[in-house]
Amino acid sequence: MPPQDDSNGANGVETVREAVEQSRSGAPAVGSVVRDRFTSDEIFQRIVAAADEEITSGSRELFFSALAAGFAITITFLLYASLTATTGGDTIVSAMLYPLGFIYIIIGGYQLYTENTLPPVALTLERLASIPALLRNWLVVLAGNFTGGGLGAAALAYGGVLSPEGSEAALSLAQKGIETSPGTLFVKAAFAGLIVAGVVWVGYAARDTMSRIVVVYLAFLAIPIGGLFHVVVSFTEMLYLVFQNDLSLLVGLREFVLPVLLGNTVGGVVLVTVVNYFQTTESRLESARFEGSTRQLSLREWVLGGFAGRSYVPLVDTSAEVQRSSDYRVLVPISNPRTESPLIDLACQIASAREDATVHVVHVVQVPKRRASAYDRTQRRRIVDESNELLQGVRDHVGDYDVGCETSTVVSHRSFDELFDIARRKDADLTVIGWGENQPWSAIRTERPLTELTSRLPSDFLVLRERALDESRVLLPVARSPHADLSAEVVASLQQTVGSAVTLLHVVDGADEREAGETFLAEWAAERGLGDADLVVDDSGDVEAAIAREARDQSLLVIGATERGLFTRLVTGSLHLGVVEEVDCSVLIAERSTGYGILRRLFG
Repeated sequence: MPPQDDSNGANGVETVREAVEQSRSGAPAVGSVVRDRFTSDEIFQRIVAAADEEITSGSRELFFSALAAGFAITITFLLYASLTATTGGDTIVSAMLYPLGFIYIIIGGYQLYTENTLPPVALTLERLASIPALLRNWLVVLAGNFTGGGLGAAALAYGGVLSPEGSEAALSLAQKGIETSPGTLFVKAAFAGLIVAGVVWVGYAARDTMSRIVVVYLAFLAIPIGGLFHVVVSFTEMLYLVFQNDLSLLVGLREFVLPVLLGNTVGGVVLVTVVNYFQTTESRLESARFEGSTRQLSLREWVLGGFAGRSYVPLVDTSAEVQRSSDYRVLVPISNPRTESPLIDLACQIASAREDATVHVVHVVQVPKRRASAYDRTQRRRIVDESNELLQGVRDHVGDYDVGCETSTVVSHRSFDELFDIARRKDADLTVIGWGENQPWSAIRTERPLTELTSRLPSDFLVLRERALDESRVLLPVARSPHADLSAEVVASLQQTVGSAVTLLHVVDGADEREAGETFLAEWAAERGLGDADLVVDDSGDVEAAIAREARDQSLLVIGATERGLFTRLVTGSLHLGVVEEVDCSVLIAERSTGYGILRRLFG
């Protein structure tokens, strides 16, 4: 019998082995040298894979996860005080159940401030996340931890949970921290921070839950036995003392909590994260992130975050090296290149009215949060290849217009806020997006950067609510606002490129204001190159009803955002002009970038 060719079988075995040996995030599931041991690079890759999700989580998600961690810390305080009372203060026995709350937190995946001195910091050291993004993560988690610990302290103080002896022990534990000098608190807290961040590092080196439990238990047992301080436990103890009228809140924060907070931070960041970072090699990101270290924030972005461009580098961004090549750039983020040709047509028609314009179409592939691990390196490459194939049809489509064309693909945990980073980074003059149930950015109501984003648009924005898009008959309600000016520019472009018949509508409060309204509308139209449009002045004073009446015979309604802005209204579901949901024609909503300065961006 001739020998069998088992090359396909061998390849199949190798494929299965690769799938098993790599977690779904692309980070290693087993060691490359010794299967049950990870190298420093591999541990770092696993940490970065987790940090990607943490740094892009919404504030609500972070806060409530941190709140649960604060509640768990209350368990630690409760058991520590109870055992101290029942064992006569024996140092070792009274601490035996101290780690229980921390086991809940780490095994349960809750957010604890001292844990966040490692994963987000690792991402920041790689300049994949900005310092403001890191600080925002810390502040939200710390607020959640303190809120949970504070509520737990109130329950212990007023709920009769502790026995009289346990209550005395709790007061004694808290008083011991208050009586310690700030310098000593700082040093002891630094050692505790080292322990916690070390637990996180070792936890990512472990391959099973039981190993993690043992590591967490032994490590956190060292905190009470060594007389060290953890900031969330200390905050809970301090508030318990305040609730018992034995301490001023301000004194407790200044002389107890703050030194511990600083010590934990320095211990975790400097003694563990930075030291471990510098023992890794340049290949530390090759597996955990598709682009490795080739995509990084600029120094300004790293320091200032979104104020200087962007605060986070997405998992994949094929547009990162594209430079501005025209006088006017129209950005078109899409979620499905097959179905969003009307949006691209609209962008091309607007761009065609410019002398030197480029339409940049970005295919945004959103990775669901908490399921980002479903995309390993091979799958991400497949995503990019498939996206490029789909975008070839887009390039052919845009080629029918007299405009430049660029395309790119972005794979990210985020959706709506990624659009703002792309627009800012690409220096877009105009961003055109679709709005509807099938768009990923329709989920903006649950995402983090609402107030941050809507107060400082990186470009002018158009949002299309498409209902069989037809630009032949356009209605433009006129008001005194920069958003109406943008609407006029768009309508003038459509009039020039597709020959749209334009109707301008101005609503006044009564018949006695009609003449003034007609004069204003005529002058407004002439100044904006729309002098040949049909002019309609409605004296009913009811803007929405007037728009609804005039829109019945129109194919497209172009309307400017209201004073509070377009996105704030869309997000909160309180769009002032509810008529945009009632008319049968397509609706295009325009919001002009107001170019807020740095002070307005920082303080609102």
